Amino acid sequence: MKDNTGSLYIIEAILAIIVLLIAILVVNTVISVPSPDYSYEAHDLASAQDIMSSLSGKIDFDDQTFLGQISTILKEKKNSKKSIREVSEICQNKLDDFKLTNYKFCENNKLKGKVLAYRGNDNNAKEVSVATREYGDYSYTLYVW
Repeated sequence: MKDNTGSLYIIEAILAIIVLLIAILVVNTVISVPSPDYSYEAHDLASAQDIMSSLSGKIDFDDQTFLGQISTILKEKKNSKKSIREVSEICQNKLDDFKLTNYKFCENNKLKGKVLAYRGNDNNAKEVSVATREYGDYSYTLYVW
């Protein structure tokens, strides 16, 4: 008689474990299913961040970053109109190297939102990717659409 009772307890325990595993599987499935409300194409949205990362990154420890280079030009020449034109030309050439069709690059802190490089028409832009980096007293923002 004791053997029959022990067998029932083992069968109940196995059934309880199976029910628990099914519940975990259902919860895991619900969590991993992407919601259609939040799905979007991320490759375009990451482009401004990627470009700003390369503009603010160094190749070697001895190199100066692109943002450091243009900040130095602006700072040494006290944000003069000539330095802004020089930096605008450098920025235009650099951003054209990335083969972007629509972008706007501006400085927001010292130059109060002055556009340093611009290409394209932002009137019909549906998705705009934005990235901001700071270098010293300067804050640069890149818009890509």
